Amino acid sequence: MQLDRENIRKLRGLIVFTLVILVGLLRFDVVLDAVGFLLHILFPFLLGGAIAFVLSVPMNRIDQRLFGKAKEGSKLDKASAPLSLVITLVLVLAVLSLVVIVVLPELGSTIAMLGKTLPEKVPALLKKIEALFANNPNLILYIEELESSLNWDEILNQMVTFFRIGANTMLDSTISVATGIVSGVGTFFIAFVFACYILLQQTFLRRQMTKLFFAYLKEKHAQEVLRICSLTYRTFSNFLTGQCMEAVILGLMFFIAMTIFRFPFAVLVGVLIAFTALIPIFGAFIGCFVGAFLILTVDPKQALFFVIMFLILQQIEGNLIYPKVVGGSIGLPAIWVLAAVSLGGSLFGVVGMLVFIPIVSVLYTLLKENVNKRLDEKQIHIE
Repeated sequence: MQLDRENIRKLRGLIVFTLVILVGLLRFDVVLDAVGFLLHILFPFLLGGAIAFVLSVPMNRIDQRLFGKAKEGSKLDKASAPLSLVITLVLVLAVLSLVVIVVLPELGSTIAMLGKTLPEKVPALLKKIEALFANNPNLILYIEELESSLNWDEILNQMVTFFRIGANTMLDSTISVATGIVSGVGTFFIAFVFACYILLQQTFLRRQMTKLFFAYLKEKHAQEVLRICSLTYRTFSNFLTGQCMEAVILGLMFFIAMTIFRFPFAVLVGVLIAFTALIPIFGAFIGCFVGAFLILTVDPKQALFFVIMFLILQQIEGNLIYPKVVGGSIGLPAIWVLAAVSLGGSLFGVVGMLVFIPIVSVLYTLLKENVNKRLDEKQIHIE
């Protein structure tokens, strides 16, 4: 190899890259601390980008439906983005308000009803306990032996120590929680403002990023990066649309089934399950738990039947509706939808469930294109 200027530049870059990798491996803890510090600083902006990405899906569709043709060559062109953003925020707040208005008052009335009915049920429970002791004299002897073997002074001292330490811990926890809430509200406010700026300047930012790619990458590579970005946005957009559609379908299924079988709290449970079903596949179980608890306060037998009905509807939704609606909207086979949800949930929890399906869909599409391209080059056709 001739040591001309270009080769010397490549060697210098390779040496620097190797040294960076070696230093990173030798001081891996320092690298992790530095990455964590940077993520902590950039978190509000990353959160703002995520919020903008999610809100851009309904905002762009509203912009196209309401102002798509009207704004061409008119003064409405500049005002369409702010109007679309305001309409999107109003719709999101309306949905959240609907959930709060429907769910919270019903939960409050149920808890109040429990507070009234519980004192009435306590005497009956005490009678059952007395009957249990009366019919089991050996149980009474066992309790008396247990009482005689206990050191009540030591137990009392331990309880006093526990409550004293617990009070200090609770005070520290309260201060920590309050500080965390204030910090979280501030972070969310910064992220929300940043998201609004991104949404209002989508066209400008898209043009700037396109210039950046073509300035620093070869034309072929820049076009490929833009194509992957477009595919990623389209996949995430279809995923969010399909997820919302699936949540509405599941909520309606529960509302209709509970109305037919005359379960209580049909509207509340339907709305709650529709809202929690935004978490892929497993989110509806949260709504099931709350719904079963509410029905349990009215009729324990109906609560058992509700759980059975939930398991049946969940099987229908998980195996038929979800893979078809969500998997079909992003072009991902049902088996890979389930695999993506399981893998994302095990690695990153709820966020992993939401993110991994579109990510796997993008990787699946790119791999499929590459495989088909290679088969075409080899002139191999497999049906």
